[in-house]
Amino acid sequence: MPINITMPALSPTMEEGNLAKWLVKEGDTVKSGDVIAEIETDKATMEVEAVDEGVVAKIVVPAGTEGVKVNSLIAILAADGEDVGAAAAGGGAAAPKAEAKTPEAPKEAEKPAAAAAAPAATASAGPAPAKDGNRVFSSPLARRIAKEAGVDISAVSGSGPHGRVVKSDVEKAVTSGGAKPAAAAAPAAAASAAPAAAPKGMSEDAVLKLFEQGSYDLVPHDGMRKTIAKRLQESKQTIPHFYVSVDVELDALLALRAQINGSAPEKDGKPAYKLSVNDMVIKAMALALRDVPDANVSWTDSNMVKHKHADVGVAVSIPGGLITPIIRKAELKSLSAISNEMKDLGKRAKERKLKPEEYQGGTTAVSNMGMMGVSNFAAVVNPPHATILAVGAGTERVVVKKGQMVIVNAMTVTLSTDHRAVDGALGAELLGAFKRYIESPMGMLV
Repeated sequence: MPINITMPALSPTMEEGNLAKWLVKEGDTVKSGDVIAEIETDKATMEVEAVDEGVVAKIVVPAGTEGVKVNSLIAILAADGEDVGAAAAGGGAAAPKAEAKTPEAPKEAEKPAAAAAAPAATASAGPAPAKDGNRVFSSPLARRIAKEAGVDISAVSGSGPHGRVVKSDVEKAVTSGGAKPAAAAAPAAAASAAPAAAPKGMSEDAVLKLFEQGSYDLVPHDGMRKTIAKRLQESKQTIPHFYVSVDVELDALLALRAQINGSAPEKDGKPAYKLSVNDMVIKAMALALRDVPDANVSWTDSNMVKHKHADVGVAVSIPGGLITPIIRKAELKSLSAISNEMKDLGKRAKERKLKPEEYQGGTTAVSNMGMMGVSNFAAVVNPPHATILAVGAGTERVVVKKGQMVIVNAMTVTLSTDHRAVDGALGAELLGAFKRYIESPMGMLV
């Protein structure tokens, strides 16, 4: 009996993913545990292993397909001794492939003014057909209306900038009957190249009218960028941010760091660890949350969630966005353990190989842009966290001590808080505890 291979749910919240790559082809024999495909979620690329043994009879979803729903059919496996051709023809009944659904267009009277011109984020709004080898320039909304009306958009005369076909052109063609019926629908692969819908605000058409034709390229949003946009918009719209900044002296920390690194034992011809300033910032933040437990919280409408450990997320820049791998129970770990764990997480984050449990959750976060020369900034709270620490560059500064000007190494840190959960005074107390650990770093070793 044919064995259906379906799109796995790689995290509790995953609803769809991109089938990035097949590592097998039709006719290949696979065993249980063999890696057969790579699936892209919004922030990671994960390997999928075969559960059953057999021969790959049919690959239903080709590599590169985006937005594949969880539990939809992606391939069919012929069991041992089963005819491959029969399995390919007979598979799929138990888990039919999810069909792409196009949302019904709202009536004109029901559309908000801003949304009336917004393109629909569906596969139907793909690029217009070619005319004499060149693309017919048209808005996504115009393409969708043309498709629904059965109109060949290449036969419609455009009144927009540089002959661009817009909504009104298609509506006139439909009313007058002057356009030819549309050709057969383009393959799904071509539709996937359509640009994503513009966010609330200016429509894509309105934005493009501000620029000269040919002076830009349209780059569709990938899953990571969409997730970042959604979460940051949600954060700024729902979380009342409050900011507290303080200058922290680094001389004692830098001296201790040099001493610890200089005494690191050898392992395979290399130092067993090499601490960075950021490793010590992570530890100091974790200990500060341990000392000020009322700030180690998350807000919900019904309850204040008080965390028992400090799980510190660390912002890591990767191509196309950022991700926050988490050091769990950081207040209990040694500096060397934090350093080595962070190096491993950072490397796999850049390769998009993190597991969901390695970057989801956490109780706070640290974002360090000091190595980029940024003196200070304010970070956006990442729910369900109630705090995030923005770390600026360490620089030499002149300060006055006991009436004398002296030069010190110092950096500016800014704590962003969810004011519903962490008030200004509590945020200042947390930042004060952090400052003490940075300026008296021996406290992090005991």
